[in-house]
Amino acid sequence: MVAIDANPGLTFYELYMTEGVPRLSGLEADPMLEGTKAFPGPGGTMFRLISYPPKRPEGWKPPAGVTFESGLREMSEKVPGMSDHFERDALGMHTSDTIDYGIVVRGEMRLELDGGEQVQLRQGDCVVQNGTRHRWHNPSQEPCLMAFVSIGGTRR
Repeated sequence: MVAIDANPGLTFYELYMTEGVPRLSGLEADPMLEGTKAFPGPGGTMFRLISYPPKRPEGWKPPAGVTFESGLREMSEKVPGMSDHFERDALGMHTSDTIDYGIVVRGEMRLELDGGEQVQLRQGDCVVQNGTRHRWHNPSQEPCLMAFVSIGGTRR
């Protein structure tokens, strides 16, 4: 479990990852013993759950001393390389060289796409992100739990 203190309620549950073409001997060591990273490289995979905090109440402020940059630094310390994928001038907007299969396990989520379109997702809904620019918003008063399987690709 990787809790992001700068954004209370944002938690990554890093379940499994592979790099390159997986070897299937059945004798492989648990790859998570070596830690995690933002996204897999080409041909690699990652399986994670992410719990997103509920919509913040009017007037909510981040913990004392937390800035956007310090929050990104914390995220990259705990999930190496994660902040490299986030834009500095568009809060939450990010892109990765992966195909991501996302499933809403509990709650609801709003997916904002590159052109500003928004897609409302509810429990059981699935989405495929194919290396596109996007961001996530939890519009509800309850946390949202999503499962993601990411497959590393190569951008043209």
